[in-house]
Amino acid sequence: LEKNFIVFTLPSFARNLRNELQRSKKIYFYDNGIRNSVINNFSPLDLRTDVGSLWENYLMSERKKMLNERAIPCNSYFWRTTSQTEIDYIEETNGKLSAFEFKFNENRKVKFALSFVETYLPEETKIIHKSNFWDWLSTEE
Repeated sequence: LEKNFIVFTLPSFARNLRNELQRSKKIYFYDNGIRNSVINNFSPLDLRTDVGSLWENYLMSERKKMLNERAIPCNSYFWRTTSQTEIDYIEETNGKLSAFEFKFNENRKVKFALSFVETYLPEETKIIHKSNFWDWLSTEE
């Protein structure tokens, strides 16, 4: 599926902490329509129970396409510990980290994992939601 550009994987970021998942990966579809077909769910958004996953997949696939189109070099990861503390998306560019959380509901309060922030000192932490996603997807790096 990866060779045919149907899905892509995102490896885990792990460098220091003993409780980080090191050999894990997330799988995303390039096209949410294929994702919906695989899970056989074409219901309207307000009737779905997987809005968060759908939103995350959309943001990841569009960010990957934008980075590729603009030839912006970066390493992409997610971060998770054995206790299921997670950061949705991490970009490493020129040795600097940026961490992103994806929330469909922009009013939802989010705190970045203190253990990640204190250990890796990301240059940027940002919550991506319905009101700011377009700026994030069209950013010139």
